[in-house]
Amino acid sequence: MMIFQSVALRYTSSDAVAERAAALLREELLLRSAVCAEPADLTIEFVRTETDNADCYAIYVDGSHITLSAGGLRGYIFAYSHVLRKVECRRGALRLVEDPSGEYRPNKPIRGHQLGYRPKNNTYDAWSPEQFYRYFRDMMFFNSNVVELMPGGTDDGQRNELMSHSENEMMYVCSELADSLDMDVSVWYPNCEESTIEESAEMRGKILAKMKRLNYVFPPGGDPGDYPAEEFLQRAIAAEREIRKTHPNVEMWPSAQKPKRIPGWGDEFIRVMKTEPEEISGIITGPNRAFSLDDLRRFLPHKYPIRFYPDVTHNVRCEYPVHVLEDDWHYAFASTMGRESINPRPYEYAYMHTLAQRYIAGSVSYSEGCNDDLNKMIYGYLDFDPTTPVREILEDYARVFLIGADAEKAADGIAALEKNWYGDPAENPLIDATLAIWESLAAETPELMENWRFVSYLFRAKGDAVIRKRRIFEQKLCKSARKLMFAGKIDEAITVLETPEEPAYSALRAELFDLAAILYRTNGMQLDIKNFHASAPDRGAVLETIDRPITNRLFYRTQLEKIRALPENEQAAAARELIEHESVREDEFMFSVTEDTLKRFGGKPLDAYLNFRGDSEGYNNGELPTSLLGLYDHFFFHCMLGGFTPGQNYVLKLMCSDRRRNPMPETDLIITANGKEVYRGPYFGGRPDPEYDAKWLGRKYISQTFDLPADVFENGCLKLRFEENTYGVEFSEFRILRADS
Repeated sequence: MMIFQSVALRYTSSDAVAERAAALLREELLLRSAVCAEPADLTIEFVRTETDNADCYAIYVDGSHITLSAGGLRGYIFAYSHVLRKVECRRGALRLVEDPSGEYRPNKPIRGHQLGYRPKNNTYDAWSPEQFYRYFRDMMFFNSNVVELMPGGTDDGQRNELMSHSENEMMYVCSELADSLDMDVSVWYPNCEESTIEESAEMRGKILAKMKRLNYVFPPGGDPGDYPAEEFLQRAIAAEREIRKTHPNVEMWPSAQKPKRIPGWGDEFIRVMKTEPEEISGIITGPNRAFSLDDLRRFLPHKYPIRFYPDVTHNVRCEYPVHVLEDDWHYAFASTMGRESINPRPYEYAYMHTLAQRYIAGSVSYSEGCNDDLNKMIYGYLDFDPTTPVREILEDYARVFLIGADAEKAADGIAALEKNWYGDPAENPLIDATLAIWESLAAETPELMENWRFVSYLFRAKGDAVIRKRRIFEQKLCKSARKLMFAGKIDEAITVLETPEEPAYSALRAELFDLAAILYRTNGMQLDIKNFHASAPDRGAVLETIDRPITNRLFYRTQLEKIRALPENEQAAAARELIEHESVREDEFMFSVTEDTLKRFGGKPLDAYLNFRGDSEGYNNGELPTSLLGLYDHFFFHCMLGGFTPGQNYVLKLMCSDRRRNPMPETDLIITANGKEVYRGPYFGGRPDPEYDAKWLGRKYISQTFDLPADVFENGCLKLRFEENTYGVEFSEFRILRADS
């Protein structure tokens, strides 16, 4: 394709909308160093057409003349954004890498992202109105047409030191900025306050009346705002009537996200919706949903479209954990990168979009900051055109946002970051190759070190490399220390475990802080609490968690200090016992949610939830081994096992989350072995073992022991099932041991 040094923009002088679009494009071209001047070697012309859809546009390329055709400002923005996605900028010149000619129509009418200005997120609370405006335009590069905002009083946090405006002030400003781009505005407005239905509706009408533009209102059914389903929908209906007094075209879209402590909420929700209230335009579903997408579509009257609320921002303890179908993100990453780290996951989210797209009218994603920037652009554009290859979107993303970089190499680098998180980091050499890609791009285009997107990916690449290097190093120390402990050489084992990291590791680790400082300065990303004002370690503050234990090195060190305090004649036996506890006899069995993952049994049950505590200092501080950091949480668990000795009695030792700390109603735990019931009774009705709990569980869990008589085994095979139908079964580990051991 041709290379262009200068661009001329043309439009009918009477078309104010085209003039506005041309001004916006001129700003984008100047960011790419292209000069808008006469004479020009490329002309871009804006032509208004009649259309039934503001999101439609057409592009026609004829040599050095490009015509952009649309029915209004939004279509014009999508059109020139499409062209810029196919433009490579090198040394101030523009090169069109392919012919974008064609007519374009959205697959889904609703495509956007939630940008909540509140103290809890990891980026947005530090933004100015200008930064929100820039990000709105960035979203439109990938054809998003909705931004979702938040009013004040929707959270338990207060205005923090980063926020230049109150929540409502910023909401009003952002509504006006979105309107200036012809972008629709949604408001996430939960029922957090204590009020009557009438008071709630009146307050919402008053607060939202000041918005320049308001298209949708989204009250979640729960998380937060817990009301019985009928009252929840009554509140939505009353609010819609009140808000329509100032925004006559507003649409009310409540969500079927159920409160956790209201049984039967979903059934009641559907009962009311089957009366077909006219005040409700559609239904939203997302995390903590009352129904699967398929069930919601089956039960809900067809007149109501479904909007999806996908969580693209979190990695663990969420709707879409990393490797969602297996939920097997390695604990070394989960402990250090945590819940809201920089997380480009293009292929995984594209797959999740494939599963959802047949049911929905579009999506507005849940986001807590710019850690998920790439995921937003992937999900948003797939709602526009689900046939687009992910690789194409990655290259478009690089050309639009990483200006000057080799787009193909940058796309490789982003895809590689997703692959970095497969398996044990110590066994993934791709991590080193990924870092090499990003360091090479930094050397080729040093100006990108002021580009927050580029720096965020470089930070991730270096962070992954830090984790890999430390894990390899510590695994070697632990291996040597185990041999010494088994031999009773306590002091020598401690000396090995205290071996310092090499200078190269320390230098790489130090670079993370420098990159974090750039991210805070350029985009307000908050990667620690002290320096960058993060609200909590699990709110994207990776520098708070990056040094968390990822092997048993600290656990061994902590235990050996306790052993060294014992009488000298007991120390060797105690050290040997520590190592022996990590394994069982050949005809016994042990399973750790963290170490083994559910892949050991062929994958996780549908809707099973895996909690993880390794990024919490309260759990991962050397008091517990890594094997106890994960927690299975579901109404049932089952597995099939073999290799037991026929005629031998066994016991099941189950390490459970100690939910007695939180009052809970009486529940029944049912345990079956090869279909035979071996226990039915109170959840904590197994035989207690306080001495074991104090010694091996750090008082963080509680063990229970149940009998598995020889006659429940079938030729040494065991089909084991745990079931509890009110709160679910929560356990971190279980062991099947000989009864006489």
